[in-house]
Amino acid sequence: MAITAALVKELRERTGAGMMDCKKALMETSADLEAAIDLMRASGAAKAAKKSGRVASEGLVNLTVSDDNKNAVILEVNSETDFVTKGSAFIDFVDALGSLALKNKPESLEAFLSQTLGSGETVDEARQGIIAKIGENISVRRLQIVTTENGVLGAYKHGERIAVLTVLSGTDGELAKDIAMHVAASKPECVSEDQLSSELVEREKAIFIEQAKESGKPDNIIEKMIIGRMKKFVNEVTLYGQSFVKDPDTTVGALVKSKGTEVESFIRYEVGEGMEKKEDNFVEEVMAQAQT
Repeated sequence: MAITAALVKELRERTGAGMMDCKKALMETSADLEAAIDLMRASGAAKAAKKSGRVASEGLVNLTVSDDNKNAVILEVNSETDFVTKGSAFIDFVDALGSLALKNKPESLEAFLSQTLGSGETVDEARQGIIAKIGENISVRRLQIVTTENGVLGAYKHGERIAVLTVLSGTDGELAKDIAMHVAASKPECVSEDQLSSELVEREKAIFIEQAKESGKPDNIIEKMIIGRMKKFVNEVTLYGQSFVKDPDTTVGALVKSKGTEVESFIRYEVGEGMEKKEDNFVEEVMAQAQT
């Protein structure tokens, strides 16, 4: 059977692969379209495995909330470059993951990767398919399911890189969203002082003590300096201690108290936080492509 332009076009449309890859696959399978697809899927999986070791620190966050505002999913999917995050294949994949996670409520990320999408593929199979198609490593990094029975959820996304979910007691959904927006902007460590880790507190205190000693002031003054600096530190890193972004004259703690509610929890995701950033080396990139 002859390898026609129409056949190459159909293979490209069905696989999303490049023209030369499609022509090569058709030549190797004597222009058998289905056999070429199988061959490309196999080779694509091999390429995906090679790319899986590359750092993926760009990406998108996703928030999917149930209609009754009682269940929500927050997740992060990473790519190597932000260019990929603007493509429909990546965006649709991330959206599909949010819907699937909200429906199935997986107990872990590992369990989620083996769950089946509407396409019939597992999450991980779909991920590898996208890697083969776009030529970059893709990683489903993390997700959390948030459920409340008697409280209210607040959801806020800042662009496509920061997502926040809050849970407040009561029914004030507008306040819950405002608090989520505040968390996105101010990045608190926890809700209140009693939730701060003792290690973090002791580390900061040790730094303040050394700084205070260098001032040469008397011990009684140094003690007051340390107390003041620790109070300021606690207010800076706890949600309740921070000045509310929409009204800096009041703290978040005072705000929720005045509304007769409290913040039960929050989750904040920012794309790539805590990850090594990819350092591009043009020469190495060209050499790597020449060897594939």
